[in-house]
Amino acid sequence: MDFLTQIAFASDAVLLASTGGLFWVVAALCAFMERRRSRARSVDRLERVGFMPWTTLFVLCAIIGGGMLAMSLPVVLGNL
Repeated sequence: MDFLTQIAFASDAVLLASTGGLFWVVAALCAFMERRRSRARSVDRLERVGFMPWTTLFVLCAIIGGGMLAMSLPVVLGNL
């Protein structure tokens, strides 16, 4: 319960930094999945699965997360 209380009373900069970090975790997951997809596999198997734009999702999540972290950086570093 203490963790939820800390989140409820956190400043906007801390929430922005936490969300930015979460976006980077999602970006890392997308990069891992793209690497896994691009391994040498038969084209027939890839066509059955379909198309998932892992690279596009990686770039979008990395840019959004980096922007959030950059915006919250002065306040978060000032509190250290």
